[in-house]
Parts: sequence; structure tokens; C-alpha cells
Amino acid sequence: MPDRSFLSWPFLEECHAALQDRVEAWAKAHAHAMHGEDETSAAAAAIVRRLVSEMGRDGFLSTATGGDANAPYGKLDARSLCVCRETLARYGGLADFAFAMQGLGAGPISLFGSDAQKRRFLPSVAEGRMIAAFALSEQEAGSDVSALALKATRDGAGWRLDGEKTWISNAGIADLYVVFARTGEAPGAKGLSAFIVEANAPGFSVPRTIDLIAPHPIGKLAFDGVKVSEAELIGAPGGGFAIAMGTLDVFRSTVGAAALGFARRAMDEAVKHATGRKLFGGALSDLQLTRAKIADMALSIDAAALLIYRAAWTKDVKGARVSRESAMAKLFATEEAQKVIDSAVQIFGGLGVTRGNIAESLYREIRALRIYEGASEVQKIVIATRVLAEA
Repeated sequence: MPDRSFLSWPFLEECHAALQDRVEAWAKAHAHAMHGEDETSAAAAAIVRRLVSEMGRDGFLSTATGGDANAPYGKLDARSLCVCRETLARYGGLADFAFAMQGLGAGPISLFGSDAQKRRFLPSVAEGRMIAAFALSEQEAGSDVSALALKATRDGAGWRLDGEKTWISNAGIADLYVVFARTGEAPGAKGLSAFIVEANAPGFSVPRTIDLIAPHPIGKLAFDGVKVSEAELIGAPGGGFAIAMGTLDVFRSTVGAAALGFARRAMDEAVKHATGRKLFGGALSDLQLTRAKIADMALSIDAAALLIYRAAWTKDVKGARVSRESAMAKLFATEEAQKVIDSAVQIFGGLGVTRGNIAESLYREIRALRIYEGASEVQKIVIATRVLAEA
């Protein structure tokens, strides 16, 4: 039985506990459909398509766009996003991914889009009829967003996009992409803008997909004279960097929540194995070294949860900029989850490195979280920058 004590912490409200109950029941009922034998990007894409459709049909995907039972979209609630990601991640990485990318992909529209843009796209995203993607990274511009090279030039009353993106989640299955491009109002970060590009736009293509150690749909995008109208520009020209960072401000905490879900599952499985495994005349869990590992795992999990829900509460209740808090939450939760899962592998022994074992699967799942949406090293820079600015 997973630990539910965090739901009574003062950071969360009754509505979050009710949401967790709902998502838990859904995940348990759909657990059998979250995994496949064929571990390729293409196979993962098919699973993600189905999961998005089912989450939308069953009514809780609207949480990713700030909605509820009465509306498909509204103000994003970071705590709700974290609760959903933590719960889904315990059951399967692709379930977490399917939910999270609907939120992140549509996040710039939810947070910064016009009313017309929200009405046009968010209901379809919330209902699972349209898959979203967040297209920021390029071959030479991952951590350094200010180095983006994809170019947007004025073309009559609209814009023309030329260039490439890579490492884009949902590449090839997304119906809409929020694309960050250089419009040149100023050098570096101040010369970027955000555009909505639909997958059927002439000149847009997905030249390749990428297979990862824990597969999900991801690949490269190409823009060859893709035309977008002024109505598909999010915010004002030159505002792209602020839109990207504002979106990540909300969603970085949720990456930590996904890592927390993986870590909780790893500890639960390790404890179950340790209490049942017999050696040296007793259970593996009787050994002091095993108990030390379990203590460290529990400590890491609770500390990560406190940072995650502190950051989410600060965003929701205080309405403040949470660059420092969300960076801390993502950095600590992902790094500690890696350690927790490594300890679980060690407790499982040979089984832990056997393909198909839950510890082996989690070991591959967790690794990417220390890189995407800002690598751990970038989070340290963000934290130090904020601390120094406040000093």
C-alpha cells in the first residue's frame, strides 16, 4: 500500500486528496495497458495515443489544462498536476508522460495564450482529442535557450518558420506544437517568440524519431517555410523566453513529482522483496545493511515530497515566481530518486538487473528526468542565481 500521509499535509487540500483517489483508481484499472513488449519509440507512441484518449474520455485529463468537472480549462493548479504525476508514475512511465505532455505542451497557451487561442485548442487537449507538444530544444540549444536558431521572419500579415528542433517529446503524434523561434527583436533570449503550429501545416515534418533507454515518443522536427498567422503568435513578439521560463516554472515541480512516484514504487517493491527473501536463516530485511538502505530511501522520499509540494503550494497560494523553489524540487527529487532506485536494484540483487523486473525498468525510467526540462546542473545555476540576487 503506497504512503498517503502526504495528502494530510497543510500544503494540500481536500480536493487534492479526492483527485488522488480518482487518479489512483483509474491507474489501477488501466495498469495492464501502460506497458508493451516492444520497447521502441513507435510502440510507445501507440500506447501514449491510447492513454491520452482514455484519460480525456474519463475526464481527469482536464487537470492538465487547469480544468475540472465543469470546464475543460482554467487556471493551472500546480498541486493538482503534481498529485496526478506522482500517482501515475507509480504505475507506469508512459502514463505519467501522456498526462504531463498534455500539460506542458499546452502550458504556454494555458498560461499566456489569448482567450481565442484557449477556446480554440484547450478543450480538445483536455478531452484527449488533440495531442500537444512543447518544442523548445535544438541540437545546439538545450540548456542554453538563448542560443535558439530556428528562425521566424515576417511574411505578409504572418510569419514564416525555417529550421529544426530536436529531442521534442510527442514528435510525430502531436496535433499541435508550441514552437519557440528567433524573431530577432534583440540579441539572445530577448529575441525569441512562441508560436502555435499545427501538425498539418505545409512545410512541417518529423524527419526522424529517437529511441531512448526508456522509450517514449520523441524526435526531430523540421520547418521548411512553415507559415503561421498572427493569431498563432502567443503573447507579443520577443516574449518567447519569458513564456518558456514561466511555463517551466510551473512544470519543473511536476517533474520532481514524477520522480517521486518512481521512487515510491521502487521502495514499495524493495520492501516487499526484502521481507519475503530468505537468506542466512532469516529475511533480507533483518540485515542491518538492508535496513539502512530502506531508512535512506524513506528519508529521501519524504524530503523530496516536502520540497515538491512546498514549491507547488507557493505557486498556487502565494502566486509568486517560484524559479528557486521549483528548481530545488526538481533537482533534489530527481537526484534522490536515482539513488532510491539504485538501492532498490541492489536489494533485488541479480533480479534487479534482469530485463522486465520492476527495479530494472525504473532504473531506466528515472535517468532522463535528471536531464529534461533543465538538467540538474542548470537547476543549480538557477538556485544560486536566485540566492545571490536575494542577498
